[in-house]
Amino acid sequence: MRPYHFALIGAAGYIAPRHMKAIKDTNNLLITALDKNDSVGIIDSYFPNADFFTEPERFDRHLDKLRRAGLHKIDYVSICSPNYLHDAHIRLALRNDAHAICEKPIVLNPWNVDALSEIETETGKNIYTILQLRLHPSIIALKERIDASPPDKIFDIDLSYITCRGNWYFISWKGNVAESGGVATNIGVHFFDMLSWIFGKVQKNTVHILEPDRAAGFLQLEKARVRWLLSINENSLPARIRASGNRTYRSLTIEGEDFEFSDGFTDLHTLSYQDILNGGGFGLADARSSIETVHFIRNAQPIGLTGEYHPMAGIK
Repeated sequence: MRPYHFALIGAAGYIAPRHMKAIKDTNNLLITALDKNDSVGIIDSYFPNADFFTEPERFDRHLDKLRRAGLHKIDYVSICSPNYLHDAHIRLALRNDAHAICEKPIVLNPWNVDALSEIETETGKNIYTILQLRLHPSIIALKERIDASPPDKIFDIDLSYITCRGNWYFISWKGNVAESGGVATNIGVHFFDMLSWIFGKVQKNTVHILEPDRAAGFLQLEKARVRWLLSINENSLPARIRASGNRTYRSLTIEGEDFEFSDGFTDLHTLSYQDILNGGGFGLADARSSIETVHFIRNAQPIGLTGEYHPMAGIK
């Protein structure tokens, strides 16, 4: 059996090398790639013979030609493009008779999930998303622990994720809410997925702060009360972290105890690909809850620092 043939959209992006590595680590081939930017020398480290395009029209034409030729048909299209283009690029993949593997958030709006589900049925091709935290050993162990807890137990959780970004962020598509979904979507969607996967469906969603560089709120889940804070502003960092020169702070406390999951991220994209290629993977139904959560947050009217707000929400 020949290796699977991959195409990749968004080859110049931050996350693209992890997808290239996953394709190589699973002994498959990247045949062609697309990005409007041509700073894609990283391809040489993985698949130097891959074709490369900067124009989506010519890339789409190339996929069609490969499909018609038969031998080199693309089996999977990996999508690492800006968030607002995911929906269109998934459709491009399925039109070319390929499965889609899309970075999170798979789409920005819940109704996009419904439309893509129809296209998935029409084409017989699958749409997968990368929810790599569900494959993290420590998080799997936490889920097993929560599943074994008393049915009426409600856990108190604080989630803090601060990853500082410079002025470039607001010039790029990431700083445009219409294109990225805002800070809660761009850096938080995988945490919201993780929490609902472990602790159950969202029953209440309250937003305390919603600003271009930070957001905070409260989630009532079936088995947890979650105070959360997400920020790209270095002023949000705890003083001790800022003094150390570190520009990233990740903390998850459960019942006041720190839950450590900083390590073990290196190969999660490869594990995700292995899972997909072995008949597993996470699809549209898996992604729906987190997409609904961040869509609500993005469109909410923040209530300010009242009620059950995150203890660091007042730092600015």
